[in-house]
Amino acid sequence: MEIVVERACGMDIHKDNITACILTSNGKEIQTFSTKTVLFLLQLIDWIKQHECTHVAMESTGVFWKPIVNLLEAEGIEFLVVNAQHMKALPGRKTDVKVIYTEMVPLNDAQYEEM
Repeated sequence: MEIVVERACGMDIHKDNITACILTSNGKEIQTFSTKTVLFLLQLIDWIKQHECTHVAMESTGVFWKPIVNLLEAEGIEFLVVNAQHMKALPGRKTDVKVIYTEMVPLNDAQYEEM
């Protein structure tokens, strides 16, 4: 498989927390961040920058993705907001947290290239 993005992050965003998975050629790292204050969101952005991620795909219902997008834009990190219903409708995909986060970025990069 051709590597489209060397370092990427997939996120599942909820009202109270964000679960993020960074995917590199060396493996993956999953971490959960609170959304209670801006400090926690800044910690998430710092974590993404520490891993030198260039692309972020996030699955969110509602408007909880908006502050994160503002921070990613300020840092110059590419992002995609994906429809949660579309991700759940993919055939053969499990709802296991590790599977969704590690599959989200490669799927969306492929869809992005088709546009």
